Amino acid sequence: MFLEDDSPVHESLEARIAAAIEPTLTAMGYEIVRVLIQGKQTPTVQIMADRADGRLIGVEDCEAISHAVGAVLDVDDPFPGEWNLEVSSAGIDRPLTRTKDWQRFAGHVATAEMSIPFEGRRRFRGIILGADEAVARLRLEDGSDVALPRADMRRAKLVLTDELIAATAADAAHSRGEEAPGAEEDDSPFAKRN
Repeated sequence: MFLEDDSPVHESLEARIAAAIEPTLTAMGYEIVRVLIQGKQTPTVQIMADRADGRLIGVEDCEAISHAVGAVLDVDDPFPGEWNLEVSSAGIDRPLTRTKDWQRFAGHVATAEMSIPFEGRRRFRGIILGADEAVARLRLEDGSDVALPRADMRRAKLVLTDELIAATAADAAHSRGEEAPGAEEDDSPFAKRN
């Protein structure tokens, strides 16, 4: 799980919450993308999820997840006082937390931030070449390839590009049984969306 404040307390609590809610979400046909805790006085538990069948997640899905997760966490009671729950889809420019995310979005642009410098750098941007449990591979803008150790990765996410938007629209249309709308070609995978 990726953290905003690198707090070991939050990290272990995020892992505990993920373990507590995973069986329920799996039974409902969802997968956890990320659990993130923000705030100290009144913490907010952010759950990012995907549908296991690959279809896009909707508002109804988020409501169902919220009710189920709320019930599990009310019993598990991870916080001594008040807390908030937020449930969302991973979105188009989603975090890359699982090996399957890195593999699914191969060919798209991503950024990665390392907890400790790798080859003298903390931040990387490039085209995803794939990943396994140990490393995520990127082709950097200078044409070189890098294999980043995932254990040392603080966070990683997709970059919003026209190509990613078009691919997401095509996936959405396909999941609805429709033909994908036409999309403009983007000559550079490193082009930024303005």
